[in-house]
Parts: sequence; C-alpha cells; structure tokens
Amino acid sequence: MYKKEIKTNITFCSFDELSKQEKELIEAAKKASLDAYAPYSGFKVGSALLLDNGEILVANNQENAAYPSGLCAERVVLFYANATYPQNRVLSLAVAANKEGIFTENPISPCGSCRQVLLESEHRQNSAIRLLLCGEKEVAVAESVASLLPLSFNL
Repeated sequence: MYKKEIKTNITFCSFDELSKQEKELIEAAKKASLDAYAPYSGFKVGSALLLDNGEILVANNQENAAYPSGLCAERVVLFYANATYPQNRVLSLAVAANKEGIFTENPISPCGSCRQVLLESEHRQNSAIRLLLCGEKEVAVAESVASLLPLSFNL
C-alpha cells in the first residue's frame, strides 16, 4: 500500500483582473444563462466557449420533466462546437448561473458528467481548455479541465 498526494491549482480573481476577451466570454455566458430552460430547478446556467478561430459559441441548460433527459449548458455548447467546428480547438470555456435573474455570488463548477466530457475534449484536441467559473464575488480560473478531475476515467 502507498499514499499518493494529488494537487490541483485553481486561481481566484476579480472580474476586473481578467483580460478583455475573458470578460467578453463571461458576459456571453451570463447572457446565455438568462435564456436557459429551467422550469423545474429555476437554476439557469449559461456557458460560452472560445474557439481557436476567435469564434465565441454560447449555450444554456435545458431541463426536461423526464429528468435525466435534460442537458447541462457546458455539454450543450461543447457538443455544438465539436459538431459544427470539428477542426477547431476549444481554448476556453466560461460558466455562469442565475436564479430569478440574480447571478450566483460564488463560482459554480461543472457537474461530474460535464467534467468528464470536457476532459475527453481536452484529450481529443491534445491541448488544455481554460475554465472561467464565474461568480459575482470572484472568478475561479482553472488552466485545464484536468484540474477539476484528477482521478478521471480514461481509456
């Protein structure tokens, strides 16, 4: 038996400390969250990703009464990017959430399923995806999805 220490690095900053492009990505995610379809939870999530061609794509969560049939904003935008721009790499992804139009105070992070899908995209494109997890109080920045899923499933 042995013990292995696993470390991860997440940087926390204010919105004002981000680059102009990162601020635009966050604003796009926030705007997308306002149009989410979340009649059951009321928790509206928006995501925006930046492709290596400069294109910004947005999506939001889509709930369904047949519960597991809904889909998270992160997977909606990532699947759209992979289907529509398969030759382009995802450089960064911003996630923001609101309830009744009030944005979360603290950063939210992707669920386990989204983390796995995002990580596989990193592996597939052979480069990291920078995550901007937004809260009104602060933004959590991960340089790679692997930071959020250190013991990931990988074939």
